[in-house]
Parts: sequence; structure tokens; C-alpha cells
Amino acid sequence: MQKIIKVTTLIFIIFILAVFYVSLNKNSNYDTRNLVGIKLNQIKLESFKNGNFLTNENLKKNKFTLINFWASWCAPCRVEHPFLMQLSDEKNLKILGVNFKDKRNNALNFLNNLGNPYDYLTKDDQGKYSVNFGIYGIPESILIDKEFIVIKKFIGPLNLEDLNEIKLIINSL
Repeated sequence: MQKIIKVTTLIFIIFILAVFYVSLNKNSNYDTRNLVGIKLNQIKLESFKNGNFLTNENLKKNKFTLINFWASWCAPCRVEHPFLMQLSDEKNLKILGVNFKDKRNNALNFLNNLGNPYDYLTKDDQGKYSVNFGIYGIPESILIDKEFIVIKKFIGPLNLEDLNEIKLIINSL
């Protein structure tokens, strides 16, 4: 009986040490590199203007779509906004804005004051839909092609380097 208790205790200790070893060596940083090359299967976002939903069906005719998650209360969103305005002039690109956890009037004032670069405007009042895109903060943007394959994910505000990279991608493929 003592042998069984010793063996059981030893196995339990080895199990606990293995769990700690695996947990401590696991990369816990949020990493979205694995999203590149993945197909977005189910896009379903609530329209900002009415209760309808925007789906893959609405986006399938676009050569490229930039999905931009933003809010009026987000200071970095103001910084990236001029770059979105420049991208809105690109023929091969449509921009889908996802207003994230924002008040409707504040979002409308933001767009009225700074301009509206979005071809499609949706909302995610509770942040539930954005989780499906791997969004954990804003601003974030995801560039997809007409097959809904993620080409690139941009964490943080778009900048001049990102603008040039997006233009290069959408005009070369």
C-alpha cells in the first residue's frame, strides 16, 4: 500500500511540474501573425445606419478590402484618419469601418469633422464581433483580398509606411 501511495505521489508531482514547465515556456504575448494567409469565413457586422448586417456577400466584388476598427474616443484613430482618407481614393480598395464601442453621435461628429473614408460603415457597440477578427484594441486594420484571405494585419494607427505598403500591395497584385 505504501508503494502505491509513493508512486501516485511521484506521478502527481511529475504531472504538476510538467504543467508548470509547459505553461512557463508558452508564449503568452498576443500574436496575430498566424492570421496572415487565413481566410475570413464569416463576416457579419451590423450596419451603422440601419439594423441590417454586412456580410461576405457585400464584400465579394471588392478586389481588396481594408477593415478598420476605430472609435471617436480613440486618440490614435485621429492620427491615422488622414491616411485612411488618402486610401479612400484608391480604385482597387474599399474601406470597411467598424465603429468600436462608441456612441453614435460622437462617431457621426468624428466623421463629419474629419471626413468619411469608409465605403461601408458598421458598428460593434459591445465589442463582440471584433473578437472574431482577433481585435483586442483599436485602432487595428486588416487587409483582405477578394477571396477574404488576410494579407496583412496592422496593429495600432496606420502611418505613412503602412499607407505605402497598402498601396504597393493593392496596385501590384
